[in-house]
Amino acid sequence: MKVLLITISLVLLYAQESLAQLYTNDERPTEWCMAQNIYYEARGSSLADQAAVADVVLNRMQDRRYPNTICEVVKQGVKHAGGQMVRNKCQFSWYCDGKSDWPTDQDAWHQAQQIAYLIMHMDRFRGITEGATHYHAHYVDPNWASSLQMVGTIGDHVYYRWME
Repeated sequence: MKVLLITISLVLLYAQESLAQLYTNDERPTEWCMAQNIYYEARGSSLADQAAVADVVLNRMQDRRYPNTICEVVKQGVKHAGGQMVRNKCQFSWYCDGKSDWPTDQDAWHQAQQIAYLIMHMDRFRGITEGATHYHAHYVDPNWASSLQMVGTIGDHVYYRWME
């Protein structure tokens, strides 16, 4: 009986560990970049908003005005001469805000990893933003917004695309 309880405890512990993280940065670095962006840009918002954040990254990747890989899009920003990111001068503010980029909310991180995988490998949620390449939180009013076409609001963000 004691061996059975220990075995069940170990299985449950392992199951909790595997649920906390679907994949590592070493195993799937591209998915990791996407999941980090979902986590830091839309953690706590609706599933649709989180998927929309991911959709914007993919839309940018396909637009000639932006880098052509997911990680390059997510990490795009102004760099110092030595290669260090200039604080608060990134396309996605969390990337160069000076804070740790290690997720602490395991449930939100797990969901971000799921969404990243689903949109990248199964085209789930793809197109939810109707081609948006920009977004901002509903409580800010960036100067670039008036030069783009507003697509709409999803969750906590307002989404835009180029006027072409």
